[in-house]
Amino acid sequence: MVSATVLKSSFLPKKSEWGATRQAAAAKPATVSMVVRASAYADELVKTANTIASPGRGILAMDESNATCGKRLASIGLENTEANRQAYRTLLVTAPGLGQYISGAILFEETLYQSTVDGRKIVDVLVEQGIVPGIKVDKGLVPLAGSNNESWCQGLDGLASREAAYYQQGARFAKWRTVVSIPNGPSELAVKEAAWGLARYAAISQDNGLVPIVEPEILLDGEHGIERTFEVAQKVWAETFYAMAENNVMFEGILLKPSMVTPGAEAKDRATPEQVAEYTLKLLHRRIPPSVPGIMFLSGGQSEVEATQNLNAMNQGPNPWHVSFSYARALQNTCLKTWGGVPENVKAAQDALLLRAKANSLAQLGKYTSDGEAAEAKEGMFVKNYSY
Repeated sequence: MVSATVLKSSFLPKKSEWGATRQAAAAKPATVSMVVRASAYADELVKTANTIASPGRGILAMDESNATCGKRLASIGLENTEANRQAYRTLLVTAPGLGQYISGAILFEETLYQSTVDGRKIVDVLVEQGIVPGIKVDKGLVPLAGSNNESWCQGLDGLASREAAYYQQGARFAKWRTVVSIPNGPSELAVKEAAWGLARYAAISQDNGLVPIVEPEILLDGEHGIERTFEVAQKVWAETFYAMAENNVMFEGILLKPSMVTPGAEAKDRATPEQVAEYTLKLLHRRIPPSVPGIMFLSGGQSEVEATQNLNAMNQGPNPWHVSFSYARALQNTCLKTWGGVPENVKAAQDALLLRAKANSLAQLGKYTSDGEAAEAKEGMFVKNYSY
């Protein structure tokens, strides 16, 4: 049996060597080796992001799923058929001069591979208009087990191979929408799940040449005030950027699609455009690095005019990012109603789309006025528990 004395003499330095031992230890600080692989598409990603974030232009979100598109068509008395979806999407992308106001268009998978009614590829029509084609890549929301009746977004399985195919088809940016509900918490679990899912999606997208639009939508549902929205938004964006940093996402090659900081849709006290701008810009300055090229706001059920007024208020002074729009209903609502499925109404419907696109272009430049806006454009479009 080895004695304690032998163990001490075998492993401990002599008293006269103690200082030298400490000096030797101090001379060799621990180092951590970390290799970060830059995307092979880095330069292209930055160029694409900055093209979309160009002055006076924003994004047309036309990525509604076939089911949601069916609801829109049903509102004007049309069946949800591929032919009707094709006719409506053709109307949107062929609006003359649309590229003057729109820099990117988010498409549903069917649309990415679809042609117009006269046989031209929709992707080619967009490119001819100077509009960058994009693609919705998430697979929708499902219940989040262990949460307070909250959701998480699925679609990471097989994402890399799908995005490689989308790139070959002509897409150059992607969108992934997850949601956070204030009335349901939000729980720590739901916020972290939303942030991590967005970060993994963003990293995979950049690896496949697509600029990721990062969209943790804070739903309008609820009676809460603007301060509560601001508090939750700070937490959500802090977690999201931490997760993206952990996943080595290149911030210069992303775009954001946040909710504006507003009271809940059922709150008694409403906010003016100036108040929305104040809270929203304060959030951005606290949480969003200036290396991010563009902040493309979602409308989230605001009326067409309200979404434009709030964007205009945010652009009354210089911002370190391109502050713009990525609107679906807030660009399309009047256009869809004007069309009504009648071929003779196509031009009038396109004019309605261009009117809203121009209004938001002016808002991006801080030059919009609401003079002459139709009453219909001021109608709210909030839908409780809205899903694509």
